[in-house]
Amino acid sequence: MPVEAALRAARVRYGPLEALHGVDLAFPSAAVTVLLGRNGAGRTSVLHALAGVVPLSGGRAVWRGRDVGGLSVHQRVRRGLALVPAERGVFASLTVAENLGLGGPGQQDALELFPELTTLLHRRAGNLSGGQQQLVAVGRAVAARPSLLLLDEPERGLAPAVAARLHARLLADAAAGRTVVLTAQSLPRTLSGAAVVHVLHRGEVVFSGEPGETTGLPTEIGRHDPTDVP
Repeated sequence: MPVEAALRAARVRYGPLEALHGVDLAFPSAAVTVLLGRNGAGRTSVLHALAGVVPLSGGRAVWRGRDVGGLSVHQRVRRGLALVPAERGVFASLTVAENLGLGGPGQQDALELFPELTTLLHRRAGNLSGGQQQLVAVGRAVAARPSLLLLDEPERGLAPAVAARLHARLLADAAAGRTVVLTAQSLPRTLSGAAVVHVLHRGEVVFSGEPGETTGLPTEIGRHDPTDVP
């Protein structure tokens, strides 16, 4: 399976604390990869290392066969990367329409995915609920039509039916050629079509495989969330 991006012996430090301990991770092209683990496992650090939000203290970040460690966040965005953070993913002083417009030419893509935003277009994003802000953040990334889409717990604050709709869209986008990497604390049933699952624990990779292989993992990681939509 062709690889779109990868981390090679990657280390990330926040002051005296090391969040990633020399991890090796590969993210296949035109597929959905899910990063599982508890809070503090290193999932967010993986996304931030790929996006250039945090520098590597060791190892390499590779995208399309090139070491991109020397590229800034903006340079990576211009090359087709989009990151949706777990929090503060909107420009609070801008309207919903203005936020979506920053994504690029695909604003209608965002509204088709999240029709709930149609009646909110003229409201300031900072005045929305947490779940509504999440729709705006994910919608803006979708509107950008990136080749590499990184999402940190995108289901946070979303109703189960909306999360399931998002997962279906991500799987369809991957089938059409987009590479998607997202984090979750447990594997949603609606993402059983993902190509690869990586499980992180305390900054190390403890499992890599297909979604169906996660059933043998410890109960605190990797299992399907029983509250997920069937």
